[in-house]
Amino acid sequence: MKDQIEIGDSIPRWPSRFRLAVGWAVLRAFGWRVNVRIPDLPQMVVIAAPHTSNWDFVFGMAAILRLQVRINFIGKHTLFEGWKGRFFRYLGGYPVDRSAPGGVVQQTVDTFARTPRMVLAIAPEGTRSRREQWKRGFYHIAHGAQIPVLVAYIDYRRKEVGASMLFKPSGDWQRDMKPVFAFYRSVGAHTPDNFAVEPASDD
Repeated sequence: MKDQIEIGDSIPRWPSRFRLAVGWAVLRAFGWRVNVRIPDLPQMVVIAAPHTSNWDFVFGMAAILRLQVRINFIGKHTLFEGWKGRFFRYLGGYPVDRSAPGGVVQQTVDTFARTPRMVLAIAPEGTRSRREQWKRGFYHIAHGAQIPVLVAYIDYRRKEVGASMLFKPSGDWQRDMKPVFAFYRSVGAHTPDNFAVEPASDD
């Protein structure tokens, strides 16, 4: 099947023929495709799941290269010191100090306030091992910044990396996440026993 790609004009892009070729080649070599619809919005948080194998990074990164979308991420502030800082910033990284007042959530909300166009990717499981309770940081960031969450997936049954489901957090985790978890139950993880999609307590 052919790739299905729809990306709004407001989405930050990172065009490169080389990166496009690399992403396309990796996906085709393994028989994967992308099925992505990203609305015309300048800011959003993207959650990506399941995360049960190192292969998730390979196919997820290949898809990002194929889409030529500029994806941002947050990292420990010490990673951005010296020459490494310039490298990680070039890749789209933003430093956060976990010991600072307000913590990671408030710092990231403030970053969104200063950055008119930003797509921030977060893995809510936080580990390849089974995690019964998802971390809620992505939810609090999106709610605090008043921006939507795009639900992305890596499906090994269909060999597909995709995204289209979008929601804006209301502050009611259980209500907002119920359809998200229902959707993820239909996604084939690399290691299904390591993927849990039940609602979580705060973390």
